[in-house]
Amino acid sequence: MTNNSSYSSYKLIHNLVCSNEDGNEFPTNLYGFKDNKEFSFQNDNSTYYGFVYKGDATLYYQNMEIPLKEGMHFCIPGSNASLIGGEGIIIEKTNYHGLFSMGGPIEKKGRLKYIDGCTDSLLIPPVKKGDPCLNALFFPKGIDQTSHTHPSDRIGLVYSGSGKCITTDETIDLVPGDLFIIHQEGIHSFRTNSDEELIVVAFHPDSDFGPEDEDHPMINRTIVDGKSAKSIKAIQTQ
Repeated sequence: MTNNSSYSSYKLIHNLVCSNEDGNEFPTNLYGFKDNKEFSFQNDNSTYYGFVYKGDATLYYQNMEIPLKEGMHFCIPGSNASLIGGEGIIIEKTNYHGLFSMGGPIEKKGRLKYIDGCTDSLLIPPVKKGDPCLNALFFPKGIDQTSHTHPSDRIGLVYSGSGKCITTDETIDLVPGDLFIIHQEGIHSFRTNSDEELIVVAFHPDSDFGPEDEDHPMINRTIVDGKSAKSIKAIQTQ
C-alpha cells in the first residue's frame, strides 16, 4: 500500500477499501469485490459505479439477473441490487442518483485523444453537466506524461499492462488489480516503458461537461421556423 499527498494505492479486497467522505467536497466510498462473495448495494441515496477486472460476475437488479464478463462496467442507482462472482472495483458516489447502465467489454484504445499520446473513453458519461463519470485511460508504450493535477479525486483500478506513477514524494509501480486514489490537486504523471502498454479505469466524482437543460441534442435539433428550440425561450419547459 502507498499513501502520500498525491497518490494512494490499495490491494483488492472484498468490501470497503477506503472511505473518502469526511470533509470531502465530493464524498465517495471505494469498495472491492472478489472471492465469489456477495456484494450488496445498501444506500438508497447513492449511486454505485463498478468495473469487472477479472472473471465472470452476476448482477441482480430489480428482478433481473445480468451476466457480466471481464472488462464490463455498470452503474447502479440505489440499494435494490447485489453482485456475486468475479473480481473488481465499485465506487459509491453518495447523495447522487444516477441512471442504471452497463456496457463493455473495454476496448483496446480510447475513442478520445488525451495528452502526450494517450487516449481515453467515456464509459459512463455525466447524465447532466457536473455529474460523475467513469473513464478508461489508455497509455501506449514509451509514454512519459506531463506532470499535472486534477481539481477532484480520481479513483480507479489498474486494468492491464504496467507502468509507474511519478509523484513529488515517490515513484509507485502500477500493477494490474491494484486500486488507487489520485488525490485532489496532487501532482503526478504516468509513465510506461518501451515494451508494454497500460490501461486504467478511473472514476471522476464531478465534471465540467455534459448536457444541460438548455443545451442537449433533443432541444438543439428541434427546429421551429428554421430556428433551434435552444434559442426560443418561450417554448422551453420551465
